[in-house]
Amino acid sequence: MKRLVVFFITGLLLIAVIGITGCTSNPKTPTAPVSTLTTPVSTPAPIAGEKPDKITLGENNAARKALDYLRVMPFSRDGLIKQLEYEGFTHQQAVYGVDQSGADWNKQAALKAKDYLRLMAFSRDGLIKQLEYEGFTHQQAVYGVDQSGADWNEQAALKAKDYLRLMAFSRDGLIKQLEYEGFTHQQAVYGAQAVGY
Repeated sequence: MKRLVVFFITGLLLIAVIGITGCTSNPKTPTAPVSTLTTPVSTPAPIAGEKPDKITLGENNAARKALDYLRVMPFSRDGLIKQLEYEGFTHQQAVYGVDQSGADWNKQAALKAKDYLRLMAFSRDGLIKQLEYEGFTHQQAVYGVDQSGADWNEQAALKAKDYLRLMAFSRDGLIKQLEYEGFTHQQAVYGAQAVGY
């Protein structure tokens, strides 16, 4: 094995020496100088702070994956970046991909709010907090909740019904629990009355 390695290294050195001497030796027959006309080419100077037009494969794939996710379900910007990072993209690739998606984050918040309301009852404040937890800004969360079209009295009634399925409450205890969930006093009273209190 050692002989093979020594032979290989010797061969590489020999090829290198032949190549160097062949390139530096003077030709025996003079050749006429070749005259070439060159036209000067002006290249624009790079603009400071501008990102080169080269998009990496990772950035391109992150952008594609971001669009794939947005076709299936709504995301906050931060939530989508975290999802792409979970998929193995670097933070830089994930940010690039999300920023290239063209998503309207207010619209995404509204869609997410509607999704949550299809699953369970929320107070207005509770839904805003849930959207913020998902990574939406406060303004996006408020917009999304306001666009959801929810009837907060009806949400209080649904939440009261859910609570009574789980455990027994007194009227006052149910109202306090609904208020704790973020319903106003009037909404909590409405919810308690809707279930028979």
